[in-house]
Amino acid sequence: MESAPPDSASPKSLLERALTDVLEQADDVDPTRVRLLDAAFDLFCRRGIQRTSMEQVAKRADLSRITVYRKFETKDALVDQVMLREFRRYFAQFLTDIRLAQTTADRVVVGFVSSLRAIGGNPLIGGLIESESTLVVGSLIGDDGKMVATVREFVAGQLRREQRAGYIAAAVDVDLVAEMMVRISASFLTIPSRIVDLGDDGQLERIARQFLVPMLDGPGALG
Repeated sequence: MESAPPDSASPKSLLERALTDVLEQADDVDPTRVRLLDAAFDLFCRRGIQRTSMEQVAKRADLSRITVYRKFETKDALVDQVMLREFRRYFAQFLTDIRLAQTTADRVVVGFVSSLRAIGGNPLIGGLIESESTLVVGSLIGDDGKMVATVREFVAGQLRREQRAGYIAAAVDVDLVAEMMVRISASFLTIPSRIVDLGDDGQLERIARQFLVPMLDGPGALG
């Protein structure tokens, strides 16, 4: 997969770190950290991040408060790692889902549906989008476009592979197509729709075939 390298002068975003971890097949192997992350995830989903304390996480994991702070110096560090793990799962599931699709068109459709299901259906991320939609939208547009750029580079990398294989016409600007696909997906996730049901995979598939797949149209584009 190809994607433009992030600016080494600026710290990586959560999405950039998650993508790097997935591509390098890195994950938490420390059982105590995993136990704490599981406990924090459960509490964040049920109580919310703001109303969950480090002491509650320790109690939920059946570990001492000192152990929590040994693994995560601050609550912000714990939240960061919980969110990072969820984004890693999103990228990993996306890659698994599109691998099973037979054609470029099918991979575009599956990728669109998979993304909306994985993010919108995630009890933590989806819950934040629903309860803190203003905050989430602000993070999308207030970070100089870094979040959108990270996902765009990821999607563009997948499309570029299809292009090299001859399934997408050379004249197609895959970076622009990826940008449009990501922005469409982000708008569905952050702005409620009275027409599109994000829980209806069949409807999402039809939308992807009608509006996203044609973006790749060209001589011999879709194999």
